[in-house]
Amino acid sequence: MFGNVGRNPYLCQLLHIIIYNMRPLILISNDDGYAAKGINSLIEMVRGLGDIIVCAPEGGRSGMACAFSATEPLTLTLQRKEEGIEVWSCTGTPVDCVKMALHELCPRRPDLVIGGINHGDNASVNTHYSGTMGVVMEGCMKYIPSVAYSLCDHRPDADFSPMAPYVRQITERLLREGLPKGVCLNVNFPVLTAYKGIRVCRMAFGTWGNELQKARHPRGFDYWWMVGTYQNDEPEADDTDNWALSHGYVAITPTRMDVTAYEAMQEVQRLADGIEP
Repeated sequence: MFGNVGRNPYLCQLLHIIIYNMRPLILISNDDGYAAKGINSLIEMVRGLGDIIVCAPEGGRSGMACAFSATEPLTLTLQRKEEGIEVWSCTGTPVDCVKMALHELCPRRPDLVIGGINHGDNASVNTHYSGTMGVVMEGCMKYIPSVAYSLCDHRPDADFSPMAPYVRQITERLLREGLPKGVCLNVNFPVLTAYKGIRVCRMAFGTWGNELQKARHPRGFDYWWMVGTYQNDEPEADDTDNWALSHGYVAITPTRMDVTAYEAMQEVQRLADGIEP
């Protein structure tokens, strides 16, 4: 009956939970910091689904993507502890937080890694910049089912409550069923009090323009702020995350750890043929 279980880490984990009556273990991080409303709302949404360990940056780390601290030491601080929940802060990046939690805080392999809830969307090319997605990519690279939740609202006091039933149900299903190897989920929510439903969709092609704003410092030198305006480069396409969000749907984008462009391999092979030292 269990002859193939050893080849599937998700089945092994599930079987371990069943046999030893262990509660699932959920690891949570973000890029807005441990005190942000989004991550604390997320904790309440998934409370009771398992034991929860939170390891998040001590402050905002937006735009860190998959960056990690190669030259700086890291520290951990326990912020609070209650039944089934520990909240830690780390001085590093979102990826540092996941690495630190897996190495120092988790008593066993987590059943799920969650990033978020992010203040602001992580649709389209924002996926590549996002520290929230850095969290779930790190989990995915460790072969742990991982999901990112984001709300298209940058305000510190954003209302996350409409997301609650969706976040809880998606989380429950991921704990029960897992994800294919090398795949994580990027889930974005529009700013609405009610959603039309869920769309599973691809990442839209988009670009950022006017990304730098120059100013003159009173001490006599120039400096720049990273700003920018986003443009959806395929506004008519109805199978993208941008379309889903702008039409009132929750957008779920399956995201791969393997970024190989398989469809281009033959063309690139032709470019490589005949090149010699």
